[in-house]
Amino acid sequence: MIVEDFFNLFLLISSIHGFIFCLILWFSKGGTKKAFLFINFLVLVISLNNFQSWVLVKQFFQDSEFLRYFEIPWHFLIAIFFYLFLINYLEIEKRKQNLFKIVTITFWGLLLIRLGFYFSNNEVASNITAFKKYVIFEELLSMFVSIAIFIYTYYLYKMVKMKRIPSNITDFDNLKWIRIFFRLGLLSYVSWFIPLLITLILKFNIFLPSYYPLRIFTTILIYWLGYQSIIQLRVLQERKYLRPLIASNSNTLKTQSLVHKSKSNKKLGIPEEIVKSILFGLDQFEKNKRYTSQNMTLTVLAKELNTNTSYLSKIVNHYKETSFTNYLNTLRVNNIIALLESNSIIRKYTIKAIAQEAGFSNSDSFSKAFVKLKNRTPSEFIKDLK
Repeated sequence: MIVEDFFNLFLLISSIHGFIFCLILWFSKGGTKKAFLFINFLVLVISLNNFQSWVLVKQFFQDSEFLRYFEIPWHFLIAIFFYLFLINYLEIEKRKQNLFKIVTITFWGLLLIRLGFYFSNNEVASNITAFKKYVIFEELLSMFVSIAIFIYTYYLYKMVKMKRIPSNITDFDNLKWIRIFFRLGLLSYVSWFIPLLITLILKFNIFLPSYYPLRIFTTILIYWLGYQSIIQLRVLQERKYLRPLIASNSNTLKTQSLVHKSKSNKKLGIPEEIVKSILFGLDQFEKNKRYTSQNMTLTVLAKELNTNTSYLSKIVNHYKETSFTNYLNTLRVNNIIALLESNSIIRKYTIKAIAQEAGFSNSDSFSKAFVKLKNRTPSEFIKDLK
């Protein structure tokens, strides 16, 4: 199979995949929510763009003068739908301003210009040359508008990350996956600029193979964003439901007793009043469930208890008979176990959401701690409860 055939097959498969993706998302639970809706539109315009490119390359309607001029610039809408998705995901919809209206009006204006070329004397060579120049101008305009929206969207993302724009989303998502998208998006604009530059050098004659990397790269990127955002949206919704349940969970945790009376403090080499203060602090730490914070470490807790890491580590080792890391993970896992045993609803939730609300940064570390304590994975434990 030659490169051109592979590229054409890729366009067709990716567009069909995109249409199926949109249908499934639309009829899924929560599919009509705004964030889901704009991701759906984003994938849809990419799919339509790819399908249109496939139809044109295969020359199915080569005798149609109308289709020669009326290639819809779907790429013009990609950046604005990503922008609309992000401000809804970040829950800062009030910042949307009039960008969507401006882009929509411009999009329809571009379609009218193409109609103008079609209804003019399109057999005149000078008119065809002018149309070729216009197509490049249209794509350049699309690229610059997209870059402008991309930069503004990144600005909003950074403001939310730095907490200069209030958003509760950062309490449930560190937004690292969105940062990855921005980095990859920057590379896609480079892969878009290169074929446009080649076209200008060739005096408005398009060299189709130069667009192959752009088509493939942007398609993979957008579909990655589509699936990633669906996962993140689900995890976000589940974490919002889980957090008050975890905070109010009054089930007795299966941890070792706070103080072993038979133990002596003499070997610790720590003043008695400091020991009592730290033990009281650990008691409050457990009752207030501060261990559910992903940022909790030995250093952080020592600072909160107004002591040093050496004292805190020694006391945990002495009274809990384990390391601080194991102590922390035991509290986290047992808290979730108690909740899973008492609440059947969250047994259907993703392990990722449960892990993050338990206090773990990822599901792998949660699973390892769970297996160490229960000799079963979280999934196996949940299955046994059903």
